[in-house]
Amino acid sequence: MALLIAAGFSSHSRMAARERAQHALNRLTFGARPGDVDTILEIGVEKWIDQQLHPESIPDRAVEARLDSMPTLRLTNGEIMDNYYKPIVEARRMRKADAGDVDTAEIKEARQKGRVVVEDLIAQRIIRATESERQLHEVMVDFWFNHFNVFIGKGPDRFMLTGYERDTIRPNIWGRFEDLVMATAKSPAMLVYLDNERSRAGAINENYAREIMELHTLGVDGGYTQKDVTELARVFTGWSIDPRTAAFMFRPRMHDIADKSVLGEHFPAGGGIEEGERMIHILAHSPATAHHIALQLCQRLVSDNPPKALVDRVARKFLATDGDLRQTVKAVIDSREFWDPKDYRAKVKPPFDFVISAVRAVNATVNNPMPIARALQQIGEPLYGAQPPTGYSDRGDVWINTGALMNRMNFAVALANNQLPGVRASIADPKATALELGGPEFQRQ
Repeated sequence: MALLIAAGFSSHSRMAARERAQHALNRLTFGARPGDVDTILEIGVEKWIDQQLHPESIPDRAVEARLDSMPTLRLTNGEIMDNYYKPIVEARRMRKADAGDVDTAEIKEARQKGRVVVEDLIAQRIIRATESERQLHEVMVDFWFNHFNVFIGKGPDRFMLTGYERDTIRPNIWGRFEDLVMATAKSPAMLVYLDNERSRAGAINENYAREIMELHTLGVDGGYTQKDVTELARVFTGWSIDPRTAAFMFRPRMHDIADKSVLGEHFPAGGGIEEGERMIHILAHSPATAHHIALQLCQRLVSDNPPKALVDRVARKFLATDGDLRQTVKAVIDSREFWDPKDYRAKVKPPFDFVISAVRAVNATVNNPMPIARALQQIGEPLYGAQPPTGYSDRGDVWINTGALMNRMNFAVALANNQLPGVRASIADPKATALELGGPEFQRQ
């Protein structure tokens, strides 16, 4: 109640108590499980939200125990590359040397072994989203992964995404935005995805320079020019990968040491890695970046077209707190717009949200996450499968079409009738549940 009064609600415009709890579950989790609304009402919505904003304080031992059975999740980039990727490369080299044009048994065996890395990565995301008590953390992992998207199909990135999500995204989503940008900029997965690992003086690649401004920080209307893109690409030359460890490495000999100018910032000749680090600091603290991040967070948590006043207020909080992401997310949740009854169940669920919320709604036991992964592919949002740097959209209009809705209904029927191998729903009336999960009310959050 105090939260709503502080947010500026009058007595006639606020949600009822159960609606507030349900709304919090809709927007800050991947959906309610049976009994969750009553649990939150007992704890208190404000206290529950505060707990979710501090996921490090929430025990999650059951999920951690399940993930312990997936050894690839603990391996470094170098270990994964050595054990799973390089055998494929070597088998291909040997086939080429023998002038073969079909896959050898060695290649097939190496590929099969390599699939374990991808399957563990996909399984852990589904398990965390369906079972973790740190639900807001998982929602934000999904948000920030899309913001700093890396496509699993780009070269060796399928073997680097384990480290990318574990070491780059997950540890940084509640800290300073600058630290998150810096971590992604130095991530081997991002360097491969946007072709920066080979960018060098005299042969620059502009992909990363363009996307860090257009998507990661300033936004498409952030005030930069094509010349800024080119100059920033020169700043990031030499940001590469150590072939022995598959870790970030700055290569001075590849760096363009001539003088440069980006967004009015001058870099005298003779610079090195500090040029890129300085530009990341500048970009992360720009008012345009604050607005871009505020808009995207409000679109995720409030509505597809959030009020300008809310976006401006959240952007000011971002700037005032040195890009503190916990405080910025809290500013969205504490706003009167977040709790506006007109936005209750107003957002269309993207496929991942829909599928996971359905699994949670029927209190399903997920012994095998891969049928859920296949369902996501059929509905249109395969995990780690967004090819463009934009990642998957939070906007409802992207996901609403006849084919997608039919696939959602088919998934709901299969889930309710226990037709997904390794996924067991706990429900009394499969037909009624399937209709509910496939109906228009359940499609929204």
